[in-house]
Amino acid sequence: MPGTYAFEDLLLKLSTPFYIALIGLEIFLTYAHDPEGHHSQGQRRRTGYSFRDSFTNALLMLINGSVDLLFRAAYIGVLIWFYNFRLVEPISNPYVYWFALFLLEDLAFYTLHYVDHHSRLFWAVHVTHHSSQHFNLTTGFRSSVFQPLYRFLYFIPLVVLGFNPADIVIMYSLTQIYGIIVHTEHVGKLGFLEYLFVTPSHHRVHHASNVEYLDKNMGMCLIIWDRLFGTFQEELPSVPPRYGLVKPIIQHGLKETVFHEWKQLGKDMQQPADWKTKLKYLVKAPGWSPDGSTQTSKELQRELSAVEKETV
Repeated sequence: MPGTYAFEDLLLKLSTPFYIALIGLEIFLTYAHDPEGHHSQGQRRRTGYSFRDSFTNALLMLINGSVDLLFRAAYIGVLIWFYNFRLVEPISNPYVYWFALFLLEDLAFYTLHYVDHHSRLFWAVHVTHHSSQHFNLTTGFRSSVFQPLYRFLYFIPLVVLGFNPADIVIMYSLTQIYGIIVHTEHVGKLGFLEYLFVTPSHHRVHHASNVEYLDKNMGMCLIIWDRLFGTFQEELPSVPPRYGLVKPIIQHGLKETVFHEWKQLGKDMQQPADWKTKLKYLVKAPGWSPDGSTQTSKELQRELSAVEKETV
């Protein structure tokens, strides 16, 4: 697929100065008018930048890219094999073809993202992206290191429906750019666009650890899937986002950032229990426990809703 590699190389050369310019602008906006990190009355505090955090984000991006590059021949080979058994031929109209690919790949990503949040095995991979207590453009590069090892599985239905594997890779690379630039606190709500697209406001909710915001707004580019499937949550003026994990990482080294949830999952799996219970630790949502000593996001939200009803 030499054409795909050439396109991705061009995309990298064009997007890199674009990212650098945006990050520079965001840093300027963050500190130019508020060098001490204070916030004006009535405004929520922005999380700003941390050199260590941003450096970690860059390292995770490089590791993720290396894993993707090393595994690419294998997963593209799998997609090509399925493409040979496609159920329909590719759509002949190029405009309809690329629009349909955009829609279906965005839906595939929503599904992937939903599973990452609702199965602890996959959350152990994805949690890295949510572990920062900062929220800025560099957070978009805080990659789930091992996701390339299974992400392609969600694209198999697309190749069976007649979409070329090379085009799927290209579309994913393009939509990733949008997925990165919504990681900012400097863009407010965007009017009618809030009903169609994932906006910075929506994505602030997604990265927040407030109970109200847990496991919400899973889309990459389009928010319509969240609205359709019940995972949408608007950013509330009364609930400023608190970024990071419900239980923040105590140690902040690169190894701990990537593997801390795997270590905890291993401890849970070593507890005396039958194989069905151990399987549930893997497939059920983060926070699940057989005795209810820990809670999932949905359980926490039901509990909060019950408390709010009692206080009304």
